[in-house]
Amino acid sequence: MNNDSSINYSSGNRGNNKGVIAALAVSLLLVIIVGAIVLTRNQKKSAEEASLLKNEKIDLSSQLTRRDSIINEWVVAFNEIESDIRKITARENMLTMQSMNPEISKDKKKEILTEIQYIRDLIDQNKKKITSLNSQLRKSGLNMAGLQARVDTLTANIQQRDTDIANLKMELVNRDFEIGEMSRKMDTMQLTLANRESFISHQTDEMNTAYYVKGTYKDLKEKGLIEKEGGVLGLGRKETVQEDSLKNDLFKQIDITQTTSIPVNSKSAKLVTEHPSGSYEMVKDGSDMISSIEIKDPASFWKLSKYAVVEVNR
Repeated sequence: MNNDSSINYSSGNRGNNKGVIAALAVSLLLVIIVGAIVLTRNQKKSAEEASLLKNEKIDLSSQLTRRDSIINEWVVAFNEIESDIRKITARENMLTMQSMNPEISKDKKKEILTEIQYIRDLIDQNKKKITSLNSQLRKSGLNMAGLQARVDTLTANIQQRDTDIANLKMELVNRDFEIGEMSRKMDTMQLTLANRESFISHQTDEMNTAYYVKGTYKDLKEKGLIEKEGGVLGLGRKETVQEDSLKNDLFKQIDITQTTSIPVNSKSAKLVTEHPSGSYEMVKDGSDMISSIEIKDPASFWKLSKYAVVEVNR
């Protein structure tokens, strides 16, 4: 009886031990499975976090590059505007000095007004640039007090230039009546001077203009330029110039300051009109032909008459 009980007890213990081992095995398996799941999730999460960090780094780098590009564009724009302001200031100073001239002419006033308009156009262009910079600065989302301060300084400078050039133009407008009056006086003086110069020029041309004609006695007589007068029975008659027949279209016109000889090209020649003998000379060529009449003293030669009639013998 006692032996059977011991055998049953031992068998029960072995059965219990197997159940415990099985339970432990199942628990261990569950722990391994859960651990694997957790590990997989952690690895996936780490990979996602690494990818996110990488994307954030790329995005930050892109933002920095964009910011640097924007800043560089602004610096270039700042330099251009500052350069224009220097040009405007220099031109404005020059115009101010010119406008202070009390004897400013109409043409000079027109030139100044044209220059003022050029400066106003340049100011307007830079105003638009500054407005664009302000807009870009707001839209960029970048908080850069230094850049904003520089924009504000440029704005103040360009507004001051605008005010100064507007005042200069107003000053010229206020002086318009005075300038117009001076201009009218100047025009009158210039017209008087021009008329005087024209008169003097005309008088000078007349004084320096002379006429000559050459031909045989027959040619000159047919033109009504010469005639023989005096004498007895056809003897001793003297050739004279018919003053009332002197017509410019029968003569060749010359400038006595430029023409110093009268071409002849004849065996013989004589002057029918009166000219002082010492004022000219008959010039012969190698064949003993008279080639020309050289005027040695133009003032004396043309003193008695501005017409020279030369009779030649062909």
